[in-house]
Amino acid sequence: MALNVQILPVTPFQQNAALLWDDVTKEAVLTDVGGEAERLLEAVETHQLNLNAIWLTHGHLDHASGVEELTTLHPVPVLGPHQADNYWLQALPDVTASYGFPISQPFIPTRWLKEGEVLKVGEHTFIVFHIPGHTPGHVVFYSQANKLLIAGDVLFRESIGRTDFPGGNHSDLIRGIQEKLLSLPDDTRVLPGHGPMTTIGHEKQHNPFLH
Repeated sequence: MALNVQILPVTPFQQNAALLWDDVTKEAVLTDVGGEAERLLEAVETHQLNLNAIWLTHGHLDHASGVEELTTLHPVPVLGPHQADNYWLQALPDVTASYGFPISQPFIPTRWLKEGEVLKVGEHTFIVFHIPGHTPGHVVFYSQANKLLIAGDVLFRESIGRTDFPGGNHSDLIRGIQEKLLSLPDDTRVLPGHGPMTTIGHEKQHNPFLH
């Protein structure tokens, strides 16, 4: 019983939306639906999956502005982020317009997420960590059994998330990474919101922001 992962970069920001599915039950989720909803649903269809939910790490436009279109085409629950990011979700019309994106309407997720909650893809479980700093309500998803972290814009290969947006806080971000992520096993794979995958071990050794 394997957890499959397909990375689907979307929007001009090449944000790593991900399709996660259990290869036995064929249950699936999409993470960080920033845009290109039809292409994401095509991937679901290609693998003949049952899409059960959308998981959001945070409310920035390149991670959330495709939710409205996708849930109109294929209604599923939207889980996350933490409620502290409600401001960003309500600002989507203005923010998408200012970046030249298709105008996205504000929305409230089906459920806000909190530290320690457990989510499932088929038989695979993920625990939610709340790591503010890039945004106040940023969450990440960690599967111990699959050695996989869906990190959003908290941690990148040899970099970290920006903290100069409204609600950003550099010290909060560093503290969250050090206390909650660097304690994970070194061979934990990290799927960031942008760019190539990395591992916790690599970031411990080579990330200049964490030394």
